[in-house]
Amino acid sequence: QVQLVESGGGAVQAGGSLRLSCAASGRTFSSSYAMGWFRRAPGKEREFVAAISWSGGSTTYADSVKGRFTISRDNAKKTAYLQMNSLKPEDTAVYYCVADESFSRIATIRTGDYWGRGTQVTVSS
Repeated sequence: QVQLVESGGGAVQAGGSLRLSCAASGRTFSSSYAMGWFRRAPGKEREFVAAISWSGGSTTYADSVKGRFTISRDNAKKTAYLQMNSLKPEDTAVYYCVADESFSRIATIRTGDYWGRGTQVTVSS
């Protein structure tokens, strides 16, 4: 099994920044897993945010966050990060970390095998 625990959420004013972390653990988790972030705003469907390959060499972003958010990872720490800058009220959502053996499943099919419980991000105007 794989466990994912998100942290770093909070409340911030528009234009501010936050960095989310996702710590992975479990006997079956491997640094060869791709990781990603999704979000769900109140009353809306889950939305893809960003994905990163196991090596960090490939990344992809939703158009709505491109240029403002950066995904990265530290395989030695089994942790993925989402640096969020220039935050907008429409970024308010619960942010979920995901891990999967396949980068394309996260980046293209927009799903994954393992999910965290989420961390709340609230951006006020």
